[in-house]
Order: sequence, then C-alpha cells, then structure tokens
Amino acid sequence: MGLVLDSTVVIGTERGGRSVVQLLQLLQKRFGDETLTISAMTAAELIHGIWRASTPQVRAIREAFVEEVFARIPVGEISLQTARIIGQVDARCRAKGSVIPTADLLIGATALELGYRLVTSNVRHFKLIPGLKVVRLT
Repeated sequence: MGLVLDSTVVIGTERGGRSVVQLLQLLQKRFGDETLTISAMTAAELIHGIWRASTPQVRAIREAFVEEVFARIPVGEISLQTARIIGQVDARCRAKGSVIPTADLLIGATALELGYRLVTSNVRHFKLIPGLKVVRLT
C-alpha cells in the first residue's frame, strides 16, 4: 500500500519550520516504509503558494522547500482513469447534495486510482469521497 500526501501536510511542515527530511522521518515512523506520492494537483497548489509569497525572500525559501519535495516524493500523473474517478465521484456526491472542491476531488481520485490512503491535516472534504481511506496527520 502507499500514501498520497495532501498539500495541507506539506504546507504544514514548511510553515512549522520543519524540513522535508523531518516530514519523511515522521511519515516513516508513523506508517513504516509506505510508498509516497503527491498528486499533480498538490504540486500545483504548492507552486501556487510560491507565487503568493509576500516577499522575494519568502518566495525563494518556499521554492527551495517545494523543489526538495519534488526531488524526494514522486508526483502522480493525472490519467484518464483519474478523470473517470473524478467524474463518477462528483456526480454521485452532487446527487446526494454534497459538493467537493475540484482540487480535493483530484487529490482524492489520485489516491483511489493508486489504491493508496490519503494523508491530510484537513479531512473535511475528503471524508465525503466514497471508498477513500483518509488518515489525519496533525
């Protein structure tokens, strides 16, 4: 089995002043030698955060952190199967009156496609995705 990391986990690590290596050590201690990945949407959210930095100095620090994440954790591709999962889950949830933000649908669909658990600091939207195994990391 493996783990898909949500952006909240990565961003929380950076905001908490911890390194990518410390995040990896924490994950290994808690989950063992699980395969790790992030979705392409998480990668986009992290890059977005770089460009939202308040100063060039903060931008440079964030960029270095994010690039280390990309160097150490593979980014999963968005496939046709991912799109199929998103479409099906979104239609079923909306039929029940639940709307899940597209970014969270994409991240959750990545985990479903791979058969991995999703690790997040915010379970709010992910718990609405049927069949998704969500683990809260605080």
